[in-house]
Amino acid sequence: MNVLIADDEQLVLEGLKCIIDWEDCGFTLCGTAVNGQDALDKILSLVPDLVLLDIRMPKMNGIEVVQAAVEAGFSGKFIILSGVSDFKLAQTAMRYGVDFYLTKPIDEDELEQSVRTVHDLIEKESRASRSYSQYRDRARDNILRDILLNTCDCRALDLQDLDLQAGIYQVITYGNYNQDTFYQEWNFSDLMRVTNQDNHSFDILEVEQRKVILLKGNFAIARFENMLQHYRAAPQKGSPFDSIFLTYGQPVSQIQDVHLSYQDVCQLEDRRFFCAQNQHVIGYDELHRHLSSTHLFSQDRAPEYAEAFSNYIQSHNPTLITGTLRELSAYLTGCVAEITDIKHFLIDIYILVKQKIMQAFPHADLPFLANASVIILVEEKYYLYEIIAFLAEQFEMWMHSVGYSSGENVLDEVLHYIRHNYRENLKLETLAPLFGYNSSYLGRLFTKKLDVNFNAYLDQVRIAKAKELLEDRSLKVYEIAEQVGYSNVDYFHRKFKKYEVTSPAEYRKKKGM
Repeated sequence: MNVLIADDEQLVLEGLKCIIDWEDCGFTLCGTAVNGQDALDKILSLVPDLVLLDIRMPKMNGIEVVQAAVEAGFSGKFIILSGVSDFKLAQTAMRYGVDFYLTKPIDEDELEQSVRTVHDLIEKESRASRSYSQYRDRARDNILRDILLNTCDCRALDLQDLDLQAGIYQVITYGNYNQDTFYQEWNFSDLMRVTNQDNHSFDILEVEQRKVILLKGNFAIARFENMLQHYRAAPQKGSPFDSIFLTYGQPVSQIQDVHLSYQDVCQLEDRRFFCAQNQHVIGYDELHRHLSSTHLFSQDRAPEYAEAFSNYIQSHNPTLITGTLRELSAYLTGCVAEITDIKHFLIDIYILVKQKIMQAFPHADLPFLANASVIILVEEKYYLYEIIAFLAEQFEMWMHSVGYSSGENVLDEVLHYIRHNYRENLKLETLAPLFGYNSSYLGRLFTKKLDVNFNAYLDQVRIAKAKELLEDRSLKVYEIAEQVGYSNVDYFHRKFKKYEVTSPAEYRKKKGM
């Protein structure tokens, strides 16, 4: 604590500086004054914790100095020194807030005791003030929290006392843009370029584990709109803006409607998963657009997407893979579903495609990730675009591993596909689009190049595979029929006899002999 000593007698002034051990009493001498006006000026400029003041000084007496200082807002302590013992003078001094009135000559022990008492009193008041301030801040935070959660009666609040008088309010939440980087030392006032003395422009608090900012007034909201320009123009890498993700709710004009703006940001945080790459902010306008065009989510569509991706990978068609991934992303972005369910849906697609490729190429050494690794990888992703990019990377790698592309003859690619998918229900109408052709053209191409139509070529591939399987005497004929793509065993018999002029059983018998 600091002490200022004022006395017009230089000898007395020097004596007061060393009559007691000020440091041992908890004080540091911050200045001296030799008249009343000098004392008042230094009180207001130095703001000491304690003033040791002679009552009779030129220009202003001690009582006048105390009165003027108190009226100017000074809240420190005073000890008055007087050459006479005057009860009325002491009474006047005490009325103006003087703590001790000591008569000269000063008794060293009495002065030290008075100084120590003042020191303890200042400490006690300081603790009480800090405690009151802490309780008040805590109570105010709880009131703000209740306003956001719509659990308080706003009509009963003193908005002026709470510094909540504003014509407009808006709720923002902020957090890490990703797991890797976060700008720890950032100041929201600096970013918005506003002053926030006594929480005048905004309040910052934590609600339901969210870091929430309540903007108050047109000026603060206008500055926030200004700040958003940094995000819309893509923030500079490494800047505070680059490491923060913001959501903002609708502006409202009544304090009792602030919870609506908070509800917006809660819903927006769930939408964050669907943000585009390098998107650092999402607002209520985007939320309202989404709510007006949502559709139900169906886990049953995973096999449908897996079938398509498997076909495009094997037909070496990167354009259709990219287009279907884009369609998948749009479908999921418009769904009403939990993020966990969407991640599981994408994991299912990966595993189903992997199974189909493995089934079509059982002997190939393909670069597949273990299912457990894929589950962990997808679960840890922050954003949908990251998972879509992962699928694109995997599918492209598989396409180059199993696909066939001569770059010249599309028929070679079609034949390659048939030889690995003969067991499926292949039709010219569904096969042709995979390679960018219509079915009529591809049918004519088959007949022209191979002297057989599409169905005949497919039968030949299937019967050739059936002949290989018939050598395995552990397989039943109906099992072989299913494995080569014939669901009806009688139809398989007719086709086999057409091409081999014998039944499957007779063919096996001859092979055995």
